[in-house]
Amino acid sequence: MRILVLGGGGFIGTNLAKHLLLDKKNKITLVDHKISYFDILTEVEKNRMQIRTSEFSVDTDFDFLVKNQDIVYHLVSTTIPATSNQHIPQEIVANVVVTANLLEACVRASVKRVIFISSGGTVYGKDAESPISETSVTSPITSYGLQKLTIEKLLYLYQYMYGLDYRVIRLANPYGPYQRPNGVLGAITTFTYKAIKNEPIEVYGDGSVIRDFIYIDDAIKAIINISDNECGTKVFNVGSGTGTSIRTVLEIISNSLNKNLKISFLPGRKVDVPVNYLDVSEYEKNFGAISVVPLSSGIKKTAKFLKNVHNI
Repeated sequence: MRILVLGGGGFIGTNLAKHLLLDKKNKITLVDHKISYFDILTEVEKNRMQIRTSEFSVDTDFDFLVKNQDIVYHLVSTTIPATSNQHIPQEIVANVVVTANLLEACVRASVKRVIFISSGGTVYGKDAESPISETSVTSPITSYGLQKLTIEKLLYLYQYMYGLDYRVIRLANPYGPYQRPNGVLGAITTFTYKAIKNEPIEVYGDGSVIRDFIYIDDAIKAIINISDNECGTKVFNVGSGTGTSIRTVLEIISNSLNKNLKISFLPGRKVDVPVNYLDVSEYEKNFGAISVVPLSSGIKKTAKFLKNVHNI
């Protein structure tokens, strides 16, 4: 299978690439905008893939990138939920319009399937009741969620008009190896990193916010299952199927690492939905139960990785 991964140097892309390499029949091309993003890969892994640098912009030559590809993974977002309401017009162009350009190129190149990593939290907003199913109301309260949802609708439109097959994965909050612990995305990875270094941990609100967390290996296995199999369903939630409060996460980190955490609680943010965890029964109906690494085990695995990579 000839597979293109846009955003291949990021957290999800790196883990996805490593799993795709397990099938020696796959011919993989990774694309990201900085060559340094691929430094985490081994030389053996790099030699088994093509690596290209390219921006994700209105000027990108998508016809060149998607030529002769069977499957295209779209993992790119130029924005994050916390700040996405600050530059709405620019970010809609940067993500939605550019994705439309990508889909046009996929049609011209007769790409067999596009896999889009959407958001299991932000597309639903604050009105959906947890556990949230794929048929729940979608009322995003961030531009980030609106962009993800609009791209989902674009995919439907391009299938309707041109027969371009697709899958949408509404992913919960993945954490684990290769996630950058910079506090921008990934609460568990960031908290774990700061706990190891005995640094203060900043929490927005009182810690009562509930989220669905899934270890990255579990998420990747589910994503590949969805990508590689034929089924009538196009949109899937992928998560643990359970909700955990930020306070509980911090307690598990403290107990798992035997650390006393230095926690600072900051004012809450309007972009944070109080409760969000996913109903994954549609996935399980099609593919069986999602493998779920317990949080304590996932945190220990993440801590081991961070210690090795960052020499702490």
